[in-house]
Amino acid sequence: MTFRFPRLAVLVALLTVGVLPCAQAVQYTQVNQAASKISFTYNQFSSRVYGTFGKFEAKLDFDTANPAAAHASLTIQLDSIDAGSSEANTELQKTAWFDTAAYPVATFESTDVKALGDNKYTIIGKLTLRGITREVAVPVQLKAKKTIGIFDGQLTLKRSDFKVGDGEYADAVVSDDINIRFKMVAPQR
Repeated sequence: MTFRFPRLAVLVALLTVGVLPCAQAVQYTQVNQAASKISFTYNQFSSRVYGTFGKFEAKLDFDTANPAAAHASLTIQLDSIDAGSSEANTELQKTAWFDTAAYPVATFESTDVKALGDNKYTIIGKLTLRGITREVAVPVQLKAKKTIGIFDGQLTLKRSDFKVGDGEYADAVVSDDINIRFKMVAPQR
């Protein structure tokens, strides 16, 4: 009986001072908008096109000790698109594409987070674009650098699922697959 108590006391002491990995949970609750980025690529006439969204608001409540309780949301100002030229930017805001007059923002709201191990997660949520809501699963990797967490993820959307580029643009001139990539930077709390 005397041997059990010292082992238990050592275990409690290690957990208290944070020596064991399970005691090193980290929380991220604020996104640094200026250091974060949302970009996209697609094919047009067999050429790769790259673009970004300059204005968005991201909210995060993520605890590495309890990722299942995490919550993330994102609102993107669609008129902040930069597809490489002012002509493309203007065209993409028109009715056939994003229709920013009627639908100025795209939103994402998480509903579940699944931990996959090795700082990899799947964030499941509802994406709304042009008034159409679809469930998406977003693979994300958390890269911790000193006191900063970088949530790096990407997914492929079908623009036809959201009626983006409907009508005369529904053909293969612009690929149906749009690759979205994001980097959300958040300081530890």
